[in-house]
Amino acid sequence: MSLPVLPIDSTDNDLVDEKSSKHVEGASEVVAGSGEDNGNGPMFVSSISKDEPFVTRKELWAYYLYYNGDNGVGPLGFSMTLFQSLAFAAGYDPAKGPGSSCNATDSSGQCVLPWAGGTKSVSSIVLISNGISFAIMTAIFTTIGSAADYGNFGRWLLFVVTCICWASQYAEISLTEPSRWGVGMALYMIGFISYGATLVFYAALFPRLARNTRHARTLRDKYEAGEITREEYEVEESMEKNRISNISTAHSNIGYIVTLCLNLTILIPLEKNPKANNYVMVLVNSYWVLTGIWWFIFQEPRPGPPLPEGESYLTIGWKQIWAASKQYKKLPYTFIYLFAFFLLADGLNTTGTLVSICQNDKFSFSFLQNTYLGLAQAITSTASTFGFWYIQRYFKISTKKMFIVTNVVTILIPFWGMLGIWTGKIGFHNVWEFWAYNVVFGLFQAPYYAFSQTMMAELTPPGFDNMFFGLFGLSNRASSMIGPNVIQAIIDRSGSNWMGFPFLFALCASASLVIWFFIDVEKGRRDAVAWAEGIRKKADSRSQSSVDIVQVE
Repeated sequence: MSLPVLPIDSTDNDLVDEKSSKHVEGASEVVAGSGEDNGNGPMFVSSISKDEPFVTRKELWAYYLYYNGDNGVGPLGFSMTLFQSLAFAAGYDPAKGPGSSCNATDSSGQCVLPWAGGTKSVSSIVLISNGISFAIMTAIFTTIGSAADYGNFGRWLLFVVTCICWASQYAEISLTEPSRWGVGMALYMIGFISYGATLVFYAALFPRLARNTRHARTLRDKYEAGEITREEYEVEESMEKNRISNISTAHSNIGYIVTLCLNLTILIPLEKNPKANNYVMVLVNSYWVLTGIWWFIFQEPRPGPPLPEGESYLTIGWKQIWAASKQYKKLPYTFIYLFAFFLLADGLNTTGTLVSICQNDKFSFSFLQNTYLGLAQAITSTASTFGFWYIQRYFKISTKKMFIVTNVVTILIPFWGMLGIWTGKIGFHNVWEFWAYNVVFGLFQAPYYAFSQTMMAELTPPGFDNMFFGLFGLSNRASSMIGPNVIQAIIDRSGSNWMGFPFLFALCASASLVIWFFIDVEKGRRDAVAWAEGIRKKADSRSQSSVDIVQVE
């Protein structure tokens, strides 16, 4: 049976004018509980409400523009390059001893710095900083991630971590001497941690926005009125989620292109200026400030319920994560995906870091060369994001099938690097390979991020977005405290960056196989909806008030 074609383009009927947007504050409902009969301690909070404001045009564009600026060029790319270049300049060749230069024409190719009473390679130190950063992200997401469901805490949380990231990026104007590599490491970590937090808390907003477009609300009304079947509703609602996810991802890549082009206005005329890289960091960050501030101005108020009496923002997240983890039997596919994505994200994030380390070594930490390579990636990323979306929309292809296509390349990248162990002809040893890597990464890994986010939205119980996207953030960003630490130990022992690729290949391959063969998205979506409805019905049966304590079996 063919499905009816419903409008899914971002046209006027998807949005409403600000004046017609409904504002019903305090309309969100709380569903909480504990493992004891007295019901003390929160378990779950549902922030969904039928009276939430429609998504306005200004709000949706502000959402896209925030991601346009939060494209990672500064905190994820150039900041690491600046830190690594300072560390390399401050280090010495272990074959020649302290005082020697790692840049000498007859150097051994290794570079070490004093570390914890001994020495450690610059590559290992970069990976250690990543591992520590991811560990701190883990603490952040587990401690206060779920707390974002309460009141306006989530709104202010994103604002604070964004400001911290902005401040750390501006502070890198001071990194002008090799002796400041320690400060560079600290600023890189602060920026990287806060950047990772912005991605997670920004992504947690996406399901609620997707539920409240004019098109999504019309679909829900038609389904509840019996005008369309559940299958039709699920397909079209999934398409709406994919639309917003893909467009926001495309905007991130568009911002990537614009930022890199702006960088050329400094890097080309000031190529010989030793502070050109520092000026670039200021420019990159200023672009994000100009595009990102509008979200905090035009975001519609959709507050969650107040924090339960006697609870703390610092402990409620742990309680909710513990409560959510005990629901794995009722939400099996959600938790299988979280576990598999934990491994996949660890492998992909660490692979990206390791390739970047090799790339920085190959191009002598050149911001200009990295800008050209970044442009190749950004242009292909933008084209592929729109291309994948149009293919999916035209053929009505499921999110999982689209995600599988991107997973294949996720596996092939560390496999290609692994070949470099046995030959110098291929395996990230040549200039052309880094150009090819950035093009292939752009073609397939930009859609990967969009589809992985949509997969999580499909498997998240409606109204419990921050709780489950907090777990998703733990899988996505914080998982990578494992990979960098393992890889840096391998590199330290072997003296070769390439010896880390076999471990990453095995990690990505095993995670992808679990996602391909052990996750049923349709059943997982229905399990999630049924679970959320069951929690709310228990609350309704116990009390007519908006706040109720229920026992979750």
